[in-house]
Amino acid sequence: MDTGTHIVMGVALGGIATLDPVVQNDSELFNAIIIGTIVGSHAPDFDTILKLKNNAVYLRHHRGITHSMPAVIFWGIAIASIIYAFLPEVSFLHLWLWTSLAVILHVFVDVFNAYGTQAYRPFTRRWVAYGFINTFDPYIFSLHIIGIVAWTLGAVPGYTWLVIYFVIALYYIKRYLDKRELVKKIHNYYPNTEQIATSPTLKQNVWRLAITTEDNLYVGKAVDGHIEIIDEFEKVPLPDNKIIKKAKEDKNISAFLSFSPVYSWEINMYDDFTEVRFIDLRYRSKDYYPFVAVVQIDDNLSIMNSYTGWIFSEQKLQSKLLDNPSLM
Repeated sequence: MDTGTHIVMGVALGGIATLDPVVQNDSELFNAIIIGTIVGSHAPDFDTILKLKNNAVYLRHHRGITHSMPAVIFWGIAIASIIYAFLPEVSFLHLWLWTSLAVILHVFVDVFNAYGTQAYRPFTRRWVAYGFINTFDPYIFSLHIIGIVAWTLGAVPGYTWLVIYFVIALYYIKRYLDKRELVKKIHNYYPNTEQIATSPTLKQNVWRLAITTEDNLYVGKAVDGHIEIIDEFEKVPLPDNKIIKKAKEDKNISAFLSFSPVYSWEINMYDDFTEVRFIDLRYRSKDYYPFVAVVQIDDNLSIMNSYTGWIFSEQKLQSKLLDNPSLM
């Protein structure tokens, strides 16, 4: 989810914590838990700082190890320990439990986005992306704002948030059923479907689709349950040649390939170099595919420039390539 939603979820957990009898009788513990749940609800995304290094490192690690099972344990203990160092008179056990719950909730809700996480590490590095809740869902966020306002106006926080989270749970079930019905329709249209990547949008009735069959890749959208195919690509395996092997050595390309489950590729030859481009098909927006990885290789099989990330024009992409010469 987005940062704002994670933070309001932390506030909500702090409100639910008031149902804990120990918290009810200790205002200092309540204050500590509020801090713990707000910080804990955002902690796994502290890896956003990796963007300061480069996109390849960020792409390879964001929502990776910081969202893994060992990290969930680490975040809860670390945050609770820091808070406890300043408030040693509170119950560490209750502080740790509620802080850890905030971290767990963060990772849990992230797996329902199209981006996903590596939540099952260390058992597998597979990206878990169920793709039926938007990264920013206005309904979920609005319900949290309503809860915060109600709490501010004097509503009993614990029961208020339990009601709100019951409604949110029903909403998740509804979105899951929406996706299941959509997937069923796609399988009816394309019986040889191998993989379906769904990306919900801000509009409840509109979904982005990337469909992999035995022979083709399809990009489409679903509006009110009606599926429209917008682009079609022949499913061609990457060639086993020197250019592709060299491209895979590049940090930007390898990061992209480790993350993207459905993409098209192309090789373009110019006078002084060969360009290999990979295009993620999940995020088509306004007739453009903004999430790409590109590498330029000279005639001596040396990498000249490369880039991976979100780009919304060819001019901007070429500018980024000039700004990212190879350090290999």
